[in-house]
Parts: sequence; structure tokens; C-alpha cells
Amino acid sequence: MTREDVIAELVDANHILFNEKIVDGFGHVSARDPDNPSQFLLARSMAPALVQASDIMTFDLSGATVGSDDRRPYLERFIHGAIYSARPDVQSVVHSHSMAVIPFGVAKGRRLRPVSHMGGFLGEGPPVFEIRHAGGCSTDMLISNAGLGRELAKELAHESVVLMRGHGVTVVGATVRQAVFRAVYTEKSALLLSEALRLGEVEFLTLDEAVAAAHTNDGQIDRPWELWKLAAAAATHDRSNVSGGGG
Repeated sequence: MTREDVIAELVDANHILFNEKIVDGFGHVSARDPDNPSQFLLARSMAPALVQASDIMTFDLSGATVGSDDRRPYLERFIHGAIYSARPDVQSVVHSHSMAVIPFGVAKGRRLRPVSHMGGFLGEGPPVFEIRHAGGCSTDMLISNAGLGRELAKELAHESVVLMRGHGVTVVGATVRQAVFRAVYTEKSALLLSEALRLGEVEFLTLDEAVAAAHTNDGQIDRPWELWKLAAAAATHDRSNVSGGGG
């Protein structure tokens, strides 16, 4: 894909994640720069639903702005830079405050494990990043510097998802579409597991089942992506009509 193609997908990803209720006014999604793997693309600090191609900025892996762009960046851009630095396989990162997921980062003994084939990428359950271990007991919970970003990347290790205690979740993918797919189905998996736990003892996927399901689903990602993209475009059109008085 060209750089322009990746930026277009990044714009779509922002809109999809909002429309699927994974992000609201907060949260962000990035992509590694296809022209320079030591850089990444991320919108300026703004609500994801409003992101357009002109809002995309370029950063190096330390989180510093590339060039003379002086627009305000996201405070937690260090999440993205640190993960790209530690994981050459990762091409896209999503960070959100996914509401159904947060409880699994704070409820002791309740690990987020897949109960449905759609959550197979969760494997045996994502790790939980405890910011107190890296930044002490008085942080604002944000990954607001490179050091905290590196510690988060260490906790993620080779997994697809890392929960962030009292904060949210970070999801990675080999493509923008895969990262968005995983972000959406991390939320859905958390909702399913919460419901299952209310009913009683839960039967989780085995690791072999999870791996096989994830492999199959990776071949089907374009299918929901096109649907989500269409739905997000329709919602954006509706919002424009309302703000513009219906034309």
C-alpha cells in the first residue's frame, strides 16, 4: 500500500472505531509509515470521529514530531512509538478506553479469555499492565512519556492485546484492518464473558481452538471492514446533514 492508501485507511479506522463504540472523544489509532518503518502516522489530538487525512501527523519512534508540524499531538503517542520500536511485526496500534474491557483489568482473578471463536486472538488471555510498577502510585494513569511506553510494550510482549489497569486497552495488528478487527472483538469478547460469568461456570476456548479460530478469522477481516466502513460513512453523512441543517 502507498502512504496515501494507509492514511485513507487510518481515517476510516478512526471513524469505524467511533461508530462501533470502541472510542468516543478519546482514544486513537496509528499506522506504521510504509515509506519509513522508523516513523508512524497518527492524527493530531482530536476526537477520532472528526479525523480527516489532513489531520494525520508523522512521528518518529521516540514520539517526537517529524518536520515542522506544530499541531498539538496526543499525550499518549508514546504507546505507539514504543510498540513499533519493540515489535517490527506490528503495523497498526489501537488504544481505547473500551468500557466492557476495563473491568477485566481491575477485577482480581477475572482474566479476559475467549469464550467465542471471534475472540480467538486473545489466546490464553492478555496481560494486564500495572502502571504502579513503572511509574509509582501517583501517576495520572496515562502513558505520557517514552519510559512508560517502553514498559507497556514489555508487558504486551508478543501478545495481540494488553489491558491497562484502571485505564483501557491497547491492541496491535499486522495491518490497520486487523488492529481494528481485534479492537472491536476485544470489546465484544469482554461483553460475552461478562454475561457468561453471570450464568455460572464458564467453558473457555482451549489455546489450540483459539489459535485455529484466529487464523481462520484473519482471512475474513475484509468482510466486516467493508460493512463497518459503510456504516461509519453513513453515520458521518447523517451527522453532516444535522450540523448543516439538512442541506
